[in-house]
Amino acid sequence: MSRSVKVAFCGIMTGGSIAVLFLTGVIPFGRMALAGLAGLLLIAVVTEIGTPWAWSVYVAVSLLAVFVVAYKHAVVAYILVLGCYPILKAVIEKRTKGWYSLVLKLVYFNAAALLDFWVAVTLLSVPRSSYRIFGMNLPWLLLLIASAGFLVYDYALSLIAIGYYEKIHPIVRRVFHN
Repeated sequence: MSRSVKVAFCGIMTGGSIAVLFLTGVIPFGRMALAGLAGLLLIAVVTEIGTPWAWSVYVAVSLLAVFVVAYKHAVVAYILVLGCYPILKAVIEKRTKGWYSLVLKLVYFNAAALLDFWVAVTLLSVPRSSYRIFGMNLPWLLLLIASAGFLVYDYALSLIAIGYYEKIHPIVRRVFHN
């Protein structure tokens, strides 16, 4: 694949991710799911071109999203977890195996979730009361629940990556790898 085709492919993925993130300010529900969907486009970049190019797409989307996306909490979630995780997942799974890989992913997610909480409360003025369950302040329980959800997300991301590689990659390869 020539350099100009790689740049064009990355531009398409960047534009697609920004378009999906932009919808978080328009559609009042499923905002975090949309931020996760924007991150899924990086699977294509990792598969077709490689992780260095995927990092450049991630940085471009993150910078553009700060300026053009209205719902900033989705931008923070994209920057801290949902945008970079498909790339990190590929790197972690390439270098480690088994439980060690899972522990690394959970450590990353929990650190990112705590940083997300801090950014939301401190910089975005999200009230701490929004992190309550039935009126009780249970941030650690929420973190535990989020970690379980993250494991489901990790598994789903693996299935999506496999599906992409089996179904879409051959088509992209024919179109872009001439």
